[in-house]
Amino acid sequence: MTDNVSRRRRSEIMSAVRSNNTSLELRVRRELWRRGFQFRTNVKDLPGKPDIAIKKLKLVIFIDSCFWHGCPEHVRMPKSNVEYWTTKIEKNKTTDKTITEHYQAMGWHIVRIWEHDVKSNFENTMDKLVKVIRKLKQIPRP
Repeated sequence: MTDNVSRRRRSEIMSAVRSNNTSLELRVRRELWRRGFQFRTNVKDLPGKPDIAIKKLKLVIFIDSCFWHGCPEHVRMPKSNVEYWTTKIEKNKTTDKTITEHYQAMGWHIVRIWEHDVKSNFENTMDKLVKVIRKLKQIPRP
């Protein structure tokens, strides 16, 4: 099946896709701030440029979209250019795994939140995240 918009229009649409400060990120950040947590966003000096980082707690948080990160439940592959998109999403998943392993090897805590969890079960997702942060705050640091 072919794309139903021109190549130029598809390019415009795809270039408008944000990589940071997405509505999902903003929603999670606003709620963390409302609950009294301080953090940094899109930290360039940390691998993978985490969406949210609390360096003092050695905690990074990534908010992964179902499409770009290949959610096993919700990813919908485009009908056109299937090979390109399959390769692209598999590469993203490999990068996510590498980044996760890097942080774990360095003794950091990593939380990955799926887009669908933010959209469909926001309060529960935030409660779980806050529980992780509060638990890390209680661990004595050397």
